[in-house]
Amino acid sequence: MRPGTQNALTDVAGLRVGHAALTGGLSGTTVVVCPPGGAAAGVDVRGAAPGTRETDLLRPGTTVDRVHAIVLSGGSAYGLAAADGVMLRLEAAGEGFAVPGGPVPIVPAAVLFDLGRGGDFGARPTAETGAAAYDAAQAGAVAQGVVGAGVGAAAGGLKGGVGTASAVLPDGTTVAALVVVNAVGSAVDPATGELHGARHGFPDEFPQLIASPAAVQEALVRRGAPRPGTATSLAVVATDATLDKAGCGRLATVAHDGYARAIDPVHTLMDGDTIFALATGERPAPSGEELFAIHSAAATVVSRAVAHGMLAAETVTTPAGHWPAFRDLVG
Repeated sequence: MRPGTQNALTDVAGLRVGHAALTGGLSGTTVVVCPPGGAAAGVDVRGAAPGTRETDLLRPGTTVDRVHAIVLSGGSAYGLAAADGVMLRLEAAGEGFAVPGGPVPIVPAAVLFDLGRGGDFGARPTAETGAAAYDAAQAGAVAQGVVGAGVGAAAGGLKGGVGTASAVLPDGTTVAALVVVNAVGSAVDPATGELHGARHGFPDEFPQLIASPAAVQEALVRRGAPRPGTATSLAVVATDATLDKAGCGRLATVAHDGYARAIDPVHTLMDGDTIFALATGERPAPSGEELFAIHSAAATVVSRAVAHGMLAAETVTTPAGHWPAFRDLVG
């Protein structure tokens, strides 16, 4: 097994990723655009405080079997409006579920809490932010860190952000993930100063960086007592294998193991942790043994993506608070 060319979600051919940030606040939106015609999708919500849109239709047995984009956004429940802009862009491109009169793009979305972190509670993504993220979507390298939905993200009192990773299995199947790290829990072991997720990387994938344990613990203290609904990590995991909605749902379920390896604690009362899964179907349906390998890789790429998001993050200070980057605590 090896990383893909970009070590990113876009190593799954046909997927594009775009980011947009607010100009007057600390928030933003990230969109994953599917290939023409859409992709099979599933979802698994494990946190107790989620904010989501169009997740019911991802259940097996519902009519729609393809989605056309996934939106991950800041702004808490207000940020769900970003999906409107993505829908309009897809409609203009002729993408969507065919109904009399035109297409209806299927755009599931999930949001994280970052309200007020820039100092203005009213600064949150809108349909225009979603449209800007769609317009910026491209294949190839994916910007990480304080971009898109990761602009206002924080984890364990440190600056969070967007991270991504991929793996190509021995049979050629690609599995990849994009994560927005925004958790009550810490992505860093406060006893050792090591990133939990980096332990699951390929040789030489992650630099041997160790933060000051005292600084990590200080950040946790500065975070203060967690409050319900004030966190949430979001992810999209994808493969080029052929899976149906049930298979994508199972892929999302197993991918949550990657959160558990990379964030401690996770799936709490304060988080709304959500993972979407996409299958583009460029490769045949896997055998049982092949599916086991895809599931295993999904959990690993999520853990690695969390670590990349923390490594790429930069220190941010606003009138509302100070979030040091992991890199700045290395001594």
